[in-house]
Amino acid sequence: MDLKFYNTLTRKKEDFVPIDPKLVRMYSCGPTVYNYAHIGNMRAYVFMDTLRRVLTYAGYKVKSVMNITDVGHLLSDADDGEDKMEKSAREQKKTPKEIADAISAQFFDDLKALNINRPTVTPKATDNIPEMIEIVVALLEKGYAYETDDGIYFSVEKFPRYGQLSGINLDDQKSGARVEVNDQKRHPADFALWKKAQPNHIQQWDSPWGMGFPGWHIECTAMSNKYLGSPFDIHTGGIDHIPIHHENEIAQSECWLDKKCVNYWMHGEFMLFDGGKMSKSLGNCYLLSQLNEMGYSAMDFRYFCLNTHYRQKLNFTFDTLAASKTAYNRLLTLLRQHFDSDVRTEERVLKAFDDEFNAAISDDLNVPMALGVLWKMLKLPKSKDVCLLAQKWDAVFGLNLDKLPQPEKQQVNAPQEVIDLAEERLVARKNKDWAKSDELRAKIKASGYDVKDTATGYELSKS
Repeated sequence: MDLKFYNTLTRKKEDFVPIDPKLVRMYSCGPTVYNYAHIGNMRAYVFMDTLRRVLTYAGYKVKSVMNITDVGHLLSDADDGEDKMEKSAREQKKTPKEIADAISAQFFDDLKALNINRPTVTPKATDNIPEMIEIVVALLEKGYAYETDDGIYFSVEKFPRYGQLSGINLDDQKSGARVEVNDQKRHPADFALWKKAQPNHIQQWDSPWGMGFPGWHIECTAMSNKYLGSPFDIHTGGIDHIPIHHENEIAQSECWLDKKCVNYWMHGEFMLFDGGKMSKSLGNCYLLSQLNEMGYSAMDFRYFCLNTHYRQKLNFTFDTLAASKTAYNRLLTLLRQHFDSDVRTEERVLKAFDDEFNAAISDDLNVPMALGVLWKMLKLPKSKDVCLLAQKWDAVFGLNLDKLPQPEKQQVNAPQEVIDLAEERLVARKNKDWAKSDELRAKIKASGYDVKDTATGYELSKS
């Protein structure tokens, strides 16, 4: 299978050619574990998982690394503000490790619920401090970094290709820069490789420059090189990482190792909330557990994510999530009907659909198109062969298409007034009007019938 991916670095789709023909090495920016990951964050990991699934489906072995940031990520993505872990620890009156352990555990539970395969290695920043210090020392010795009163900074003007990923212009940044808090920085875009810690800073390590902690960007360079080597094939993350975090990663990595370190940069778009920004400050960042409490499963949410291409903005509303829930349940019901049929489908027909599916996922992970192929195939006459091919494709979708609902029992011939009551009760349940639902159940019972809720609606039977 010949794969094409959109490379942010070159701004075009490219044929995917791994460094090792049999093994793909991939690094993904993981969570900063100061607070729980919301559904907007989780979209990035659904994208990461889909990419790995497509690579595996295409026959590659994949070694993937996703870091856990538990130090060094300041309130801004640059070098402004307090360390997020430090701030969270102070507010919750806990240690950074206690917070990181609890948030990490929940994060991995969420990945499991979403059927996101855990990366091969998930290193913590705090376990790789010596490797970070080694890189900073090397960059100082090579003349790419300099020391100030508050830390060690990378000099972006020493790297002529700075801006190649994001397209930013250093001259424009310099002319439009605000008055810097740190007037020892030689350029506004210079970024911290290592920060000197104040005595009251909770997380700090000994270094050639005294006690301190790493800058956020150096962490990914250290961990990707340690666990994947350089160069490696693919680096993923959200588009918000492009202008600062990933631009800085490229600069420090290439200056340290004197070579290109990543061949393909791939970025997922934002999730919006009702057409606007989704952010913690706006109070519209829902957790996966909160969706579950509202009656939406993790698979409902995964299906919702897969219906929009990873490079397009995804607009979240509860109406669209409800529609995804309905569609996902309908998908399982149709697959059950196909599975229960003993009819065979011609091999040439199945192959034509399989070729369409492969073409879709090969074209920059066009999973929405692949889902369209699935729905089109389900219109064929009922056949177990159709279900089995769909379940093969689920290696890419990750939608648990092997977990089909039990066959529905034959509906009894209930009087129309009883059916009307059951339909009214179904609407009440969808509106979460439980009192109305109970009242209608009692009326149905008084008419001599029982009503049982099912995955696709309800079932009536004689009392």
